[in-house]
Amino acid sequence: MKMTTVAFQEQKGKRPLVMVTAYDYPTARTAEEAGVDAVLVGDSLGMAVLGYDSTLPVTMEDMIHHSKAVRRGLSRALMVVDMPFMSYQVGVEDALRNAGRLVQEGGADAVKLEGGEPVVPQIRALVRSGIPVMGHLGLTPQSVHQLGGYKVQGRSPDAAARIVEDARRLEEAGCFSLVLECVPQSVAAEVRDAVSVPVIGIGAGVACDGQVLVIHDLLGWTYGKPPRFVKQYANFAEWAAQAVRTYAEEVREGRFPTVLHTYQDEKKETVS
Repeated sequence: MKMTTVAFQEQKGKRPLVMVTAYDYPTARTAEEAGVDAVLVGDSLGMAVLGYDSTLPVTMEDMIHHSKAVRRGLSRALMVVDMPFMSYQVGVEDALRNAGRLVQEGGADAVKLEGGEPVVPQIRALVRSGIPVMGHLGLTPQSVHQLGGYKVQGRSPDAAARIVEDARRLEEAGCFSLVLECVPQSVAAEVRDAVSVPVIGIGAGVACDGQVLVIHDLLGWTYGKPPRFVKQYANFAEWAAQAVRTYAEEVREGRFPTVLHTYQDEKKETVS
């Protein structure tokens, strides 16, 4: 059965929700076959796929291009697409136009945008237009320069109170769910209890209603030290490198291709 935003929202308090990122058809198929509840086409593709050092260079065209590929790999999971930097911050008109493109061209079931009270007008307008919105609080990567880097948020009482209040404001504006990134677990528990919509954590501890991770991080398909909140469930980077090394050795030594990988003149064979 297809996971809708309504069904997603109804899971709060019933069972933990599972969300991963995907950026192309193969990772979407992997997530779908694993039975996750939701797939996020994140602007984290800037770092995970495109080789940038932040999410800031990612464009609307990037997001639409990758969303189309992910859409073709999904049939059941809810597909949420990030609105990239400066696609909604300027005002309501930009937010409506760009979110509409992500739904119409990219195939999004919902969009996600970062921030609290300043983006409430955009969220209200999107929801009124029939576009479901997931909010994002705590560490908001599009504000990395303003935050002074990728730092844990909400550690002081005042900062924690602002996050809780922003969560209430986003729910009132119509968000069906919230992502809460890199905050102490105690703050996550406060947010979870303050709103009636699911709170999906990343680096926010077990107190949330669900979890999201970048698929390349959990597969170990990254280069460099992962964040503390990441658990690597595989080591794809090493497996892939070893596979390519073995292939290269076999080609250089004349051990590939063999007769098993070669077409014969006397047979009418198909490519498959």
